[in-house]
Amino acid sequence: MKVSSRSRKVFMIIALGIIFVGSPAYSHHSTAMFNQEQVLALSGTIKEFQFTNPHTWVQVLVKDERGQEVEWSLEWGSPNTLGRQGIRPSTFPAGADVTIRTYPMKDGSPGGLFIGARFADGKTIGRWE
Repeated sequence: MKVSSRSRKVFMIIALGIIFVGSPAYSHHSTAMFNQEQVLALSGTIKEFQFTNPHTWVQVLVKDERGQEVEWSLEWGSPNTLGRQGIRPSTFPAGADVTIRTYPMKDGSPGGLFIGARFADGKTIGRWE
């Protein structure tokens, strides 16, 4: 079966459209800003668990070397993905003491990519090795 020149052009336009439309969505999920060669352990208190799309955020209050509270923002997966793993909005209750492992921001700002958490009662969530 011979394919016409017009059909090839239509196919190319559709293929290019898919590439250009899909690229922003793919790049949105980049983790390039996190130093994934370093794992940082933070001990502090849960301020808030933002169980919202497109990503969840765990807000943790951590004391720095001067004893000042610093709010860390830790990005995690989508509520849909985490919900299927049993994670709920109540998983990180405000005021709970926690130690969290994270891949920190490359620029040194107080944020990172969530890896895992251990609560004072020993309960763990995420990857805790």
